[in-house]
Amino acid sequence: MTLKRRSFLNLAALTPALALPQWSFARPQNDELPAAIRALKPMTDGIVPISREERQARIAKAQSLMQANKIDAVFLEPGTTMRYFLDFDFFTSERMVAAVIPAKGEIVYICPKFEEGKVGELVKFGKEIRTWEEHESPYKVVAGILKDRGTPNSTVGIEERTRFFLFEGIRQELPRLKFVLADPVTAGCRMFKSPAELALMQKANDITIAAYKAVFDSLYEGMTQADFSRLAAAAHRALGIPGSIGANFAEASAFPHGSSKPQKLKEGDIILADGGCTVEGYKSDISRTIVFGKPSARQLEVWNVEKEAQTAAFEAAKLGAPCEVVDAAARAVITKAGFGPDYKYFSHRTGHGIGMDGHEWTNLVRGNKTPLQEGMCFSNEPGIYIVGEFGVRLEDCFYMTASGPKYFSEPSPSLDKPFVL
Repeated sequence: MTLKRRSFLNLAALTPALALPQWSFARPQNDELPAAIRALKPMTDGIVPISREERQARIAKAQSLMQANKIDAVFLEPGTTMRYFLDFDFFTSERMVAAVIPAKGEIVYICPKFEEGKVGELVKFGKEIRTWEEHESPYKVVAGILKDRGTPNSTVGIEERTRFFLFEGIRQELPRLKFVLADPVTAGCRMFKSPAELALMQKANDITIAAYKAVFDSLYEGMTQADFSRLAAAAHRALGIPGSIGANFAEASAFPHGSSKPQKLKEGDIILADGGCTVEGYKSDISRTIVFGKPSARQLEVWNVEKEAQTAAFEAAKLGAPCEVVDAAARAVITKAGFGPDYKYFSHRTGHGIGMDGHEWTNLVRGNKTPLQEGMCFSNEPGIYIVGEFGVRLEDCFYMTASGPKYFSEPSPSLDKPFVL
């Protein structure tokens, strides 16, 4: 289908010589995907999964960190951290399926007896599986593992997302042990990305940028949030990786995570979009803010302040500097421009860690003294949200290298150029 298109209105009064995108003001007449999305091709060539050797190195590092922090073992249930270390995934229910990584010795898995065969098929690291029948206590099984593996420090680390009833059951079975968050071990490994992890994150970002370009080329007047999301999902599928991008228009963009109220795109609206995809378990997270039609002077002013704040944050990200200075740099720009004080218009932190989870350790936020180190990955996403008018957020993720920060996705050069060509 060929979409009828017309040029955006001239912005010469605001910014002379802008090269404006050619978005459509005509609603498609059927459900056929727009040409920009039909033209996409898979971008999955060259994807290399995390190797067995790298996961073995992760387990060894975890055990080293346990010993350094006097933690005898770490308890994991299925989730991101279990996938990170053990390449093991299983659904969660009221029945315990878990693993214990000891500071010394082999990993042990726990599961109901009737799941032993299925769990055995999924185990890739370690060999031992201990089971419990339906009338028996899985917590006694965990207690037996800890006793057999030795607990010289009497300290067990619990992964942060472990459900409380599992922790409480273990604690009641072993009341004399000390239980701590396993963050020094789990975050101590996951916070620092290897070249293989960075490559997967780079691929995820490249794919999401390609999806963004196709969706932005397919905008039309009257589009709903659902229409936008449908096209974004189709674009990611065409690129070979499932993904999503959500958008909010006009006044709804003043809420950082948008509004659930129905919205239809009209000329002059701000579009604040946010989304990403997952490649071999690793995430992208990108936000763009554009105007559908001719920007107002107010929209251009706020967008330019936001751009300056994002740039200041990136420039403040220096090896050894505490994470909080990145947030302070962005916040200073926004406050100086009159969008303060403090969290009044810039209502959230500047960035979060990212990797296998969209939000993970550690954050670019006031009070976080953690020094920036090589291998750390963050979003850089200051925002300005003016309730009753609109919001602007630009988000690109970066990682720390030996020579400083490096972006996965290049930031928007200007309001009329959301992407580096």
